[in-house]
Amino acid sequence: MRKYRIVQWTLGNVGRRAVIAIHANPHLELVGCYVHGAAKAGQDAGVLAGIGPIGVITTQDVEALLALKPDCVSYNGLWANADDFCRILERGINIVTTSAFITGHALGEAARNRIIDACQRGNASIFGSGIHPGFSSLISLVAAGICDRIDNVCLLESVDATGYASKETWESCGFGQPLGTPGLEELLRKGSAVFSDGIHLAGEVLKLRYDEIAFRAEFSAAVEDCDFGFMQIAKGCVAGVNAGWHGIVNGKSVVELRYRWKMGDRVEPDYPLHQGYVVTVKGRPNVEFTLKHSMPDGEIAATPVDAMQMNLITTALPAINAIPAVCAAPAGIRTYADLPLISGAGFVRA
Repeated sequence: MRKYRIVQWTLGNVGRRAVIAIHANPHLELVGCYVHGAAKAGQDAGVLAGIGPIGVITTQDVEALLALKPDCVSYNGLWANADDFCRILERGINIVTTSAFITGHALGEAARNRIIDACQRGNASIFGSGIHPGFSSLISLVAAGICDRIDNVCLLESVDATGYASKETWESCGFGQPLGTPGLEELLRKGSAVFSDGIHLAGEVLKLRYDEIAFRAEFSAAVEDCDFGFMQIAKGCVAGVNAGWHGIVNGKSVVELRYRWKMGDRVEPDYPLHQGYVVTVKGRPNVEFTLKHSMPDGEIAATPVDAMQMNLITTALPAINAIPAVCAAPAGIRTYADLPLISGAGFVRA
């Protein structure tokens, strides 16, 4: 298997795990690293990722990184950026990303068409994933493949949101806002718009034409002031959401990507958490299972930061493991519907 040359784009929570994974995989080679903040520029990427020096110095010089002609950019910004994507793709460089991008529909038709055009001009591909949406959509669609009748496919992420310490992410979804804040549901809709991409992906795989893609949401409030370290939520403010996106056909919700997030033990109204990803296929037969992840054997999460690393790994690795398939794929926006089996090649310990 050839070795793929990779540029890492940003070194936030997920980006640091991406650097660790790229450096650990014998089929991948980190050749450059872009950072937003000047304070991180000029430093060793391995040091910033917490694994010690690896000889790759971070920079804010985008042109210098593109001139390296890497096979792929591992893009882990907080949000998808069509300008960045087009600039990279036009240079013939593939992208794997965890930055709220699956099919590109959530960015709007104009931005999505720009990305498609950039792929064609550069003969390059872009693939987006993460744990949810992304990998979770894949497992729910695979589960539906054992049915001879499908009435509904639902994927629910049901987790303690404090396990992902990203204040910007949660504030973009309304956490911390007073419960009666005008426009709260619209804020959550925009903050979770990438889930609608997952509905488009399911429609492509299941050959469905939706009448509409709908969004529905409920909110819960903290019953006391809470301090989670990375953010504070006052009593009466949003500390939980139970929401999701629905693909509607003939007035019926046939595909659902839902999320149930909660911060703290006491919210009102309350709802149970499964601490995992619940796949439910209603049909013949009914199918249900829950995907969970935990610390490796012999390791203990001594702090919330330790536990959070498992969430960051499961966000970063669906994209990292897809790099060989994306580099081999035809130009365009690529999804799990287009790519062959994505494995953990290079990470097996013997």
